[in-house]
Amino acid sequence: MRLRLSFIFSRQSVVQYTFLLLLTVTILAFGSCGSDYSPKPEGYFRIDFPERDYTLYENDCPFTFEYPSFAKVIPDSSVNAEPCWLNIDFPGYRGRLHLSYKEVDANVNIFIEDARKLAFKHTVKADAIDESMFFDHEERVFATLYDISGNVASSIQFYATDSTGHFLRGALYFHVQPNKDSLAPVIDYFREDIVNLIETLRWD
Repeated sequence: MRLRLSFIFSRQSVVQYTFLLLLTVTILAFGSCGSDYSPKPEGYFRIDFPERDYTLYENDCPFTFEYPSFAKVIPDSSVNAEPCWLNIDFPGYRGRLHLSYKEVDANVNIFIEDARKLAFKHTVKADAIDESMFFDHEERVFATLYDISGNVASSIQFYATDSTGHFLRGALYFHVQPNKDSLAPVIDYFREDIVNLIETLRWD
């Protein structure tokens, strides 16, 4: 009888131990599912930028401006290009600022509306579109800059005019897959160069 009782007791202990072990594992499993764990965010390569230095663009076009010295200004060679359409290429960053010039003849409102439509064409993919205005009454440079955030093809666009004779539109593009997180520092850097272009723009 004693041996039998001893055997039953040991068997009950094993059952209880197994039950407690399974209960503990189950609790830990459910507890870990409810934690705030999130995977480590994707990292990006560090991007080094050159020191700011500008060169004055002067040519046969009826305007001048400053652009980054490391950049290259080349005439636009696309099929639909018109006189004084330019590309400012940023070597090493796969970036390009496209500039298109129009003579104004009592139609500046049409050009302004076209530029606004082209900027807001990105609304579908844009997180937000912010407008900044620039006024230089002495030099007659009136400009609007559009900051377009999100995974869009062109993150910065602008137009500048004297309202009577000249109209210049610009759009910044990168020849890479749009990614707002990886491109953010590059866009911020070149934004200052675009603002400097607007502030140093002069009509001939």
